[in-house]
Amino acid sequence: MAITKPKAKMSQDADAFISGAPDAEAKPRGVRKGNKRQISLTITPALLQRVDELAAELGQSRAAIINMAIYRAVEHGLIKE
Repeated sequence: MAITKPKAKMSQDADAFISGAPDAEAKPRGVRKGNKRQISLTITPALLQRVDELAAELGQSRAAIINMAIYRAVEHGLIKE
């Protein structure tokens, strides 16, 4: 039985060449809807009910309330109570 060398892996030059291709970019996750991206969100039923109640009280959509909350958290940080 003859001893053989394992096949060489693709060289770094080849990796760099392939990753430089225009279609090699990773696509962003989510479905594009105008200037926004649609995502999936899992939320507890109790919290969802509170979001819906706040949305109805303010005359906004559920999505608008969630967007506003995320925007405020990102811009101003989260406050511990």
